[in-house]
Amino acid sequence: MMQVEQLQREIEALPERDYIRLRQWFAELDWQRWDRQLAADVAAGKLDFLLEEAQVAKEQGALQAL
Repeated sequence: MMQVEQLQREIEALPERDYIRLRQWFAELDWQRWDRQLAADVAAGKLDFLLEEAQVAKEQGALQAL
């Protein structure tokens, strides 16, 4: 596997068009990983506290319209 430093040098040497394509690909990959992690956290119940907080706020009439 390439070292991070080598990858950084190669990225810096990319033509602008290729750099843009790489940046778009990397951003999409990052979102996909984030989506998978979020789905795993939801399935594991790690975000249930947010639902509970919203339900309490609703019962107290403390919710604000967005």
